[in-house]
Amino acid sequence: MEFESEDAAKIFYDEYARRVGFVMRVMSCRRSERDGRILARRLGCNKEGHCVSIRGKFGPVRKPRPSTREGCKAMIHIKLDKSRKWVITRFVKDHNHPLVVAPREARQTMFHHFKAEGLSQLIFAILQQFNISSHKQDEKDKKIQELTAELRNKKRLCAAYQEHLTAFMKIVEEHTSQISKKVQNVVNNLKNYETIDLELLQHR
Repeated sequence: MEFESEDAAKIFYDEYARRVGFVMRVMSCRRSERDGRILARRLGCNKEGHCVSIRGKFGPVRKPRPSTREGCKAMIHIKLDKSRKWVITRFVKDHNHPLVVAPREARQTMFHHFKAEGLSQLIFAILQQFNISSHKQDEKDKKIQELTAELRNKKRLCAAYQEHLTAFMKIVEEHTSQISKKVQNVVNNLKNYETIDLELLQHR
């Protein structure tokens, strides 16, 4: 996958980080010895590395704050190729910590400083190419798909039950009609027999 600039790659990875559930950190780069241009860059998770305790002569200078770094290895490596495009040469997907971005951290991400036309389409295309998935989004999509499939099955069952019920009612109606005709025939026959019996009695 290619990007027109380093900033475009940063925008992509920052948006990916926001969707997946972590905060992007702009990490080390490699520069040209000739003119100092950036030729390669690493973008990773803000929990990359470990905090180093700074101690004074008589121990810690201050009460250490809780460390926000957990040695996370998730990252991408981008490089400027011969065609002047930035390409992803390495991708590490897995994180060693829960993927949750706090609202305050989310507002501080770089994505809010950039605008790019068709960014969402670009993100989804790249995620699909690298087979990257957001755990949260995957769970939501999976649940939606399950509920949709269940609803579709319920509708099919309901339609089938309705069809069976209609067919059954039709059979019942036909059967009832036939029984009514048979009962009427029996009644008519009995009346005929009664008439014949009366005539026979009269002739005796």
